[in-house]
Amino acid sequence: MGRLGWGGHFGGLAAQLDGVFGADGTFAHDRLRFVDFVDDVEELLEEVARRERGDEEAADGFEEYVLRHFGGNGG
Repeated sequence: MGRLGWGGHFGGLAAQLDGVFGADGTFAHDRLRFVDFVDDVEELLEEVARRERGDEEAADGFEEYVLRHFGGNGG
């Protein structure tokens, strides 16, 4: 996001994602299902893309990619 000039969104995104990671930085599966987390992140990215580019398509495919590559069923 920083390379795209969207660095100003990091604070808002971090605040919305607060609590889904433990103190050691690992994902807290006991607080939120991973698939729900990925869906929430995709929605946040779509909102950033909508504000910055006027089109949420820039974030399309994020959820499917993450679930396919990092332990879910994205297909």
